[in-house]
Amino acid sequence: MDTVVQINDTINGFAWGTFGLVLLLGTGLVCTVITRFFQITHIKHWFMGTFGIITGKGRVINDAGALSQFRAFCTALCATIGTGNIAGVSTAICVGGPGAVLWMWVAAFFGMMIKYSENVLGIYYRRRNRDGAWSGGPMYYLEDGLGAKRGCKTLGRVLAICFCIFTALASFGIGNMSQINKITINFEDTFLSNVDIGEFLGVSKVNWWIGTVLMCVAAIILLGGFRRLAFVSERLVPFMALVYILGCLIVIVMNITSIPDVFGSIFRFAFGPKAIGGGAAGTAVQLAFTTIKNGCKRGVFSNEAGLGSSVMVHSNTCAREPVKQGLWGIAEVFLDTMVICTMTAVVVLSSGAIDLSTGLAVEGVNDATLVAKAFGSNLGVVGEWFVVISVTLFAFTTVMGWSYYGAKTIEYLLGVTCAKIYRVVFILLIVFGSVMESNLAWDISDTFNGLMMIPNLIGILFLAPLIVRLTKNYIKRRIKGRDDLEPILSYDPDIQSSSLASVKKGTD
Repeated sequence: MDTVVQINDTINGFAWGTFGLVLLLGTGLVCTVITRFFQITHIKHWFMGTFGIITGKGRVINDAGALSQFRAFCTALCATIGTGNIAGVSTAICVGGPGAVLWMWVAAFFGMMIKYSENVLGIYYRRRNRDGAWSGGPMYYLEDGLGAKRGCKTLGRVLAICFCIFTALASFGIGNMSQINKITINFEDTFLSNVDIGEFLGVSKVNWWIGTVLMCVAAIILLGGFRRLAFVSERLVPFMALVYILGCLIVIVMNITSIPDVFGSIFRFAFGPKAIGGGAAGTAVQLAFTTIKNGCKRGVFSNEAGLGSSVMVHSNTCAREPVKQGLWGIAEVFLDTMVICTMTAVVVLSSGAIDLSTGLAVEGVNDATLVAKAFGSNLGVVGEWFVVISVTLFAFTTVMGWSYYGAKTIEYLLGVTCAKIYRVVFILLIVFGSVMESNLAWDISDTFNGLMMIPNLIGILFLAPLIVRLTKNYIKRRIKGRDDLEPILSYDPDIQSSSLASVKKGTD
């Protein structure tokens, strides 16, 4: 086990070290600049094209083999809104101080355009699989996009395979065992701490029972196919997000007088002033990097911008227009990080659990208990229960979403039949998430996150000219009203031809 930890630490240091952070933020900066800061300059358009149509065309399905835009959005959020919105934020603050929140915002700001670019490429390079369903994702735009460039055929194929392997492995970590582990620990500590029914294989039987129950519930949903998963997501995700936001607002209002100090501490500690104040320049630089690293890492862990994961769901939408689905990528990161993660951070920093003068957690509080203490200090035991239930729902929906991501990568590598076998294995591993060591689960999740991010971001950078062309074409037609241009919808001539009619009629 020590050897596994050492190997994981080495790979994690590469994926989330200077190289990984520069690649992530650099790609986000490139995507932002080449689209001329689309997330700001066209904020009204993307907002009205996503949240503004949720009750209308966003729920309409005009493709029998696909999902409505809103259902695809909810299914993607199913995996995106997870424990990273609660536990990830608390970890970032405990390790990197209040300043880590600023870097979560920075990563999210650029991440909006990374996820936009992922979705645009995902729709453009998608195709039908053997069962007639849409299949899309980084593996397809790496192979057919990057691979189509001169001298890059082998590179595109290799990166596509690497992405799929890393994603499949990550689905067992971030998408399964680490999430289940968090559910088990929180649920047991809050509701079953006094229950002792013995041990099995050195682990409390309570853990085994929790894992078994979660496995059975997951099996009912996941073995019902993708459409059942999407149906559950559409109803559960909006409900749990709204309830959590409401709970945060209650606590924030109760501590409204401390809000100026909260935001002051976020900006004050963003570059490691604790070390600078101590006069240790080397330590200051190291702490500043730690703050940036944890803010960016936890931001990506939460919104998944750069991982290329949620594009596999977005590619199953009924939308024919690549940029139109790209707008939902911007909305996804905005809701996940700018709204939900920010609210968690404000609740934590305004609760007194963090000393805003030093940026350190008060005695007796750590990253595992920080959010629960924050809610509990204001709402009592009900607040702690609220956090546990929120973590349970957030984590479980993440498990559902990642089961689809892993299945799609296995489908690419080994075919549709093997993808069905993968789902069964994925469900069985849920039990092991309840009984494994917590720290190792999260560390491995971090590593595979970083590894799957690298080939995806390389593909986006190589295909930046195509992103520009698709974006300009869309802006001229949809925003500036030019009707003399033909929509650019797919790399495949047959899909391009069949999709043109819907787009021109405005039924897309």
